[in-house]
Amino acid sequence: MNRLRILLADDHPVVLAGIRALVEAEPDMEVIATAADGTAAFDLADRLRPDVAVLDMSMPGPNGAEVAERIARYCAQCRVVMLTVHEDRAYVRRLLEVGVAGYVLKRSAPAELVRAIRAVAAGGLHLDPAVAALAICRDPPRPAAPEAAAEPTEREAEVLRLTAAGHGNKAIAQALGIAVKTVEAHKANGMGKLGFRSRVELVRYAASRGWLGSLQP
Repeated sequence: MNRLRILLADDHPVVLAGIRALVEAEPDMEVIATAADGTAAFDLADRLRPDVAVLDMSMPGPNGAEVAERIARYCAQCRVVMLTVHEDRAYVRRLLEVGVAGYVLKRSAPAELVRAIRAVAAGGLHLDPAVAALAICRDPPRPAAPEAAAEPTEREAEVLRLTAAGHGNKAIAQALGIAVKTVEAHKANGMGKLGFRSRVELVRYAASRGWLGSLQP
């Protein structure tokens, strides 16, 4: 059995040890490295290319959001789960925009983190149930622009689905066997047809269409 390779980053040693014990108790997961600050977390992700990085939002140096954004840009095959105490919509939206695929509250049951790791590793999006409604259901999606008369094509919809699930352009290009510039064009065309300007709007739309199986708003 191929085990998921996990990177953990948290600046509290006791918390980090607890997360490591939790993850390593799962037969399909292994912790390949740990970090205590944002700089080390990104350096390890860049060098080791883990399947999933579990990041603390509030770390010294670059914070979790900044590290997640760098990982999405330079280590596209690595999916990010953010572990945080923050429950407000601004944090959730910010992290969705930078490409985070999993959002778990530190007060949640340990099993929630394990579910999130498995979900994002499988290509899904996982939001802690306590914040899912904040990210998706409070505001309805903005209607498509009046001039947006066409539906996205099948390929544009596939690119949008993968984008909503947290995959970067390079990862989508590899998965679909197309060029990165083609991915960018499909994404721009699809977003334009739907009248969307942000990933948060796209995630809400994707959830309403059933594209994100692990996310139940």
